[in-house]
Amino acid sequence: MIPRLAVSTFAMAAVATLALANLGLAQGPGGGGLPNTPPTPPQNPITPAKTNLGKVLFWDEQLSSSDTVACGTCHASRAGGTDGRAGTSPARVAGPDGQLNTADDIIGTVGVQHLDTTVLPLWDALFGLDPQITGRWSPPTINAAFNTSQFYDGRAGGTFVDPTSGATIILNGASLETQILQPPVSGVEMGHDGRDWNMIAGKITNATPMRLAASVPAALNTWIAGRTYPQLFQEAFGTPDVTPVRIAMAIATYERALVSNQTPFNQFLQGVPGVLTQEEARGEVVFRTQGRCLVCHPGPRATDDSFRYTGVRPQNDDLGRFNVTGNPGDRGRMKVPNLLNLELRDRFFHNGGMATIEQVIDFYNRGGDFTAPNKDPNIVPLGLTPQQRADLAAFLRRPFTDQRVAQGLAPFDDPVLYAQSNRVPTSIGAGTPGANLRTPRMIALEPPYAGNPGMAFSIVDGTPGKKAILCISPTQIPGGAVFQGANLYVPTTGLQVVRIGALNDAGNGRGWGRAQVAIPNNPVLVGTQRTAQWVVIDNVSATQRLAASNAVQYTIF
Repeated sequence: MIPRLAVSTFAMAAVATLALANLGLAQGPGGGGLPNTPPTPPQNPITPAKTNLGKVLFWDEQLSSSDTVACGTCHASRAGGTDGRAGTSPARVAGPDGQLNTADDIIGTVGVQHLDTTVLPLWDALFGLDPQITGRWSPPTINAAFNTSQFYDGRAGGTFVDPTSGATIILNGASLETQILQPPVSGVEMGHDGRDWNMIAGKITNATPMRLAASVPAALNTWIAGRTYPQLFQEAFGTPDVTPVRIAMAIATYERALVSNQTPFNQFLQGVPGVLTQEEARGEVVFRTQGRCLVCHPGPRATDDSFRYTGVRPQNDDLGRFNVTGNPGDRGRMKVPNLLNLELRDRFFHNGGMATIEQVIDFYNRGGDFTAPNKDPNIVPLGLTPQQRADLAAFLRRPFTDQRVAQGLAPFDDPVLYAQSNRVPTSIGAGTPGANLRTPRMIALEPPYAGNPGMAFSIVDGTPGKKAILCISPTQIPGGAVFQGANLYVPTTGLQVVRIGALNDAGNGRGWGRAQVAIPNNPVLVGTQRTAQWVVIDNVSATQRLAASNAVQYTIF
């Protein structure tokens, strides 16, 4: 049993009234002053059909070039609307010093492999053939509908412009629609070289809604009802046309449904008695007094939506708001995030530099880590005691958490995506080194579904200039190897061979190549397994002429 404050209803109401005044809040519709329906431009009215369509599009990995990343991949409800994949091994990208595993590393979100104009993996100077990593941690989409601008630097403003015609569709209040236009064409986040919105709309027109997801919430699946995307657009917009503007409008409409306002914090602001434990109540006092949190985090979302430089990194590491305004005073400034559902997030700050709420509190308690002329004057050593820091952490956890979000209840019920499922090819074996003293490595990330016109298989670390062969067998392991030799796993029965010729040279003895393999659209193949492995014709020694990668196993679905 969690101990509650032993105060009368009258006293609690008085405390809450004082807190409302101190927090700069006013009572209003919805939870704790946060309305259930956010501001909505009249040109894009909210309807149930459009909300459902937006949810489908938001969670459909087919919106990406590689079929591996959806909007929801980096903005999952279970992570408070941010990326929930950091875990114990967060994705790191080198900071300004160009070196990994140093103090200026950025914890970013994982996107797609670098893909060329034909949507084939292409060697990248930073990431090779592995998925790329963004230069900032993903901000929360939950309650983002109340923001007047989007992204940490606020570059997505309220004017929504058709990405194909250049016509202004919505003059004000459409930051969500504007934000949605960027990730699908980003070559790091979701796209490929040369991708534009006409290509995206064409792909969605011919895609089967949620084809790749391992599971879809029952209510959403019922609404889809086996229909095509044009049929879903027909219900949402009145005609079957799938256009870039409509895709953005639908996703924005879904995001306007992601309103989190049913937290103990919101109840506290409404004067509901006994919602805070004694520890949390002490933390609330720290929050609005000595902790100075209230300066940047007032209101029912606990943010003032301003841009501030707080000393997370040196000012010029990431210029932030300056890149939008050109104002020297904005160098390094980032948007102040909302704090609701804070404890569900994996990482904190724009660079993902902190992993726990306690680390964030310690950062502010020491007055930040760096300084500059425009550093916020409130970022100074606070002198909080260990008890005050513990109380503040307690206040920022349970009271700020909406249980609908934490438990995945509607509207925060998320599908299980392909990339989160056991449908992703599984690596087996260790491979055999080549003459370059490197062991070739297989990379296979794309979905092996029946009808896939080109599933990509990549090889890295083979000997440059040597011929490579992709071997795919329907026989499960164990079985006879393709060639005699150590660490060769592909069985010979029913072998499919794809020859790609000489491996490209990435330098430092690193050879790379790639192949696409079509999977016939045959229902008989569903449920059948495949094993794939790269073999390199290499002069390893007088007795060994082959090098090999690890193998991957996958099941066609």
